[in-house]
This record gives sequence, C-alpha cells and structure tokens, in this order.
Amino acid sequence: MSRRIAPVQPFLHVVLHEPEIPANTGNVARLCGAAEIPLHLIHPLGFMVDDKHLKRAGLDYWSEVDIRHHPSWEAFLACREEDRSIVCFSARASEDYTKAVVKQGDYLLFGKESVGLPPEIAGGYPCYRIPIWGKVRSLNLSTAVGIVVYHCLHRMGRF
Repeated sequence: MSRRIAPVQPFLHVVLHEPEIPANTGNVARLCGAAEIPLHLIHPLGFMVDDKHLKRAGLDYWSEVDIRHHPSWEAFLACREEDRSIVCFSARASEDYTKAVVKQGDYLLFGKESVGLPPEIAGGYPCYRIPIWGKVRSLNLSTAVGIVVYHCLHRMGRF
C-alpha cells in the first residue's frame, strides 16, 4: 500500500520581475536550487531562456531548480497562493531589509536591473532596501537576492 505524502511548503519564493541580464538570472537560479526555493520569472525577459550565458551561470544545476514562468504580472498574481505575502526589495525603498516581516511561503519580489520595480507594484506592497554606504547606486541583482534570501532563511531557523 502506498502512502501519499503532501507537498512540503517552500520556505520562500523568489520572484524576478522582467529580469534583463541572463547571468544574473542564472546566478539567482543556482541560489534557488541550493536553497530549495522556487524561482518565478515574470515575462517579458530580456533574454531567451535557452541563452548560453543563462545556462552557463546555472551550470549543471538546472534540474535542481523549480522555475515557474509567468507571462505577466497579472498572470503571476492569478496563480500565487493568496494567503502568502509579497515583499518587495528596491534600492529606492526607505526601510532596511532587516526590518522586513517574512513568513514561510512568502514571495520575495525583485525588479529588473535597469529600473527596478515599477512604482505601481512597489507601492502596493511592503518594500525594503539593502543599505549601500559607498557611492555606487545599487547592488547587482543576484547579490541582492542572495543577501535577502539567506538573511530571511536564517531568521526562519532554516540554518
């Protein structure tokens, strides 16, 4: 007699809104595979998903990554679990990411490299930033995702 096991709720979801650079998305995909976190890609993307740079960044880990494609922001909203929060991250936010309230199963949303999240999206959800003390205007997208994801996992007791 076989027993059906209920799917385990992911600790988090990472969502990239219209990413433009394949190497960044590949690095985020590798991070998601390592942390067992689904990666949601909201189209349009600035590259083809079979781009050689995207594949190179993920190396041979693509089979370990749960990637979910959404043709638009509206399509993403229609299929997400509504009892889970969306938490935004933007260089233009005023609150630091360490103040974000993130629960298991929540969606961490990051914008495209050139302009970040559209104001109408960032303004509709709690939004946080990673502080920068130097004179650069922002961090690389994959670096920002790594900082936030591992901070949240640590706070949730995943380590």
